[in-house]
Amino acid sequence: MGAIELVITDLDGTLWSGHEILHPDTVAAWRELERRGIEVMVATGRRVAATRDPLARVGLAPAAVVMNGALVLHLASGERLHRHCHEPVAARAILDAFHDAGIEPCVYVDDPACAVLVGPEASTHPAHLAALRPQARVVELADHVETATVLMFGVVGHGSTESLEGLAAALAGVAEVHVAPGDQWGGTSCTVTPAGLSKWVGVLRYCERHGIDPARTLAVGDGPNDVELLTGASVAVAPADAQPAALGIADHVVRSTRDGGWATIVEFV
Repeated sequence: MGAIELVITDLDGTLWSGHEILHPDTVAAWRELERRGIEVMVATGRRVAATRDPLARVGLAPAAVVMNGALVLHLASGERLHRHCHEPVAARAILDAFHDAGIEPCVYVDDPACAVLVGPEASTHPAHLAALRPQARVVELADHVETATVLMFGVVGHGSTESLEGLAAALAGVAEVHVAPGDQWGGTSCTVTPAGLSKWVGVLRYCERHGIDPARTLAVGDGPNDVELLTGASVAVAPADAQPAALGIADHVVRSTRDGGWATIVEFV
């Protein structure tokens, strides 16, 4: 393996903690990587605005893999580099599975008019729904899910882990389902992306577009939706409080995010 050309980082629980709080050492380390000519990009389950806006507050606008690989773009310009959507038949089956579980999901779409479709009785956390409102459209999801450009389904801060785990079982082989503890809104969160998709797939598309050798990548992540990313990268890093799935495949374990552990990666490039 040659020198690291690209660092890929997850956001929640990895780059920042709690309510999008970045440790000063983390920001300084990002700048040091840039000074060395090493690009940093993010790979997250978040939507575009929820990725772009917190990073912009600290002066960062990197390339990003969002919605667990469904969309790859430059945050600064909004230029789309790769998009992977649900097929209409699969989207209908996924919505039906959510409804069978008694859950009304948010439906994330790639549409200049709105970023999210929500039903009248959305099951996501009320604070999350409020954050979505400026970019959301309230519709009957069943009337739109087969014609919209659907990138991801999801709920955040849901109260029933059992129902979400049942949903994951029902969609096995149909889609990629990630169920994980919620972050700032507590509860349990769930995202559903097309079958075979992962953050690493998005990273590979980015590397192809920019002539980057995937063998010269370092990835940082803390959850089950980071497993493919950590496995694919040449160097895998996880914070000490990461979930077991990430810790089990990490080459390096660093201090927790809240203690600025992300900054340690400058030692591994």
